[in-house]
Amino acid sequence: MDMRGKAIGPEDAEAQRALKQQWRHAALARRKKTSVEQRREAGRLLAVRAREAALVHPRSTVAAFVSMGSEIPMTPLLETLFNMDCRVLVPRLGAGMDIGWSELDGIDGLRDQRNADGSVNTHRPQEPDNAADGPEALAEAELVIVPAFAVDEHGFRLGRGGGWYDRALTHRNATARVIAVCWPWEPTDTTVPHEPHDIPVDGTLTPDGYHVVRG
Repeated sequence: MDMRGKAIGPEDAEAQRALKQQWRHAALARRKKTSVEQRREAGRLLAVRAREAALVHPRSTVAAFVSMGSEIPMTPLLETLFNMDCRVLVPRLGAGMDIGWSELDGIDGLRDQRNADGSVNTHRPQEPDNAADGPEALAEAELVIVPAFAVDEHGFRLGRGGGWYDRALTHRNATARVIAVCWPWEPTDTTVPHEPHDIPVDGTLTPDGYHVVRG
């Protein structure tokens, strides 16, 4: 269904997927203009803004993600979670796009994922060595932090592609807040291309601050 409650046919769904790809390509092109210093500072500010907005409660369970590529570095925010004695869950993709979560004990516990030939898989985020729990583990999180290329005023989010987070979010606790991390120019007034399975987020967190999109 679309925002007006109309059924989306196969051709419309294909058009939305093609439009998503166009948006991702444009987002990546814009992100490539950022310098290493800008990315480092963005990561620091992300943690500051999360504290200012009181998004995280001490000793709570938070499902976060490990950044990669052009995403804002998550290390400062993850370290903030550890400093607040939070239990931190991060994705374990497993084979293909299987849903799973592992508890992260610290930044030092992250490991590169490797291809069959031993080379580093640059298309997969780092993961901890800890055993993976099933998708139902997400229900224990009070806050869920996900990556995004764009987020609109309705909470529709453009993700990495593949639908991993949308499948994972079906297991979230009904009272959990879902927050999308993105660059300051990526929240948009233009409706993000979306499909029936896409799950809206509740707010955006950028280096400029936290903004509620659905309340």
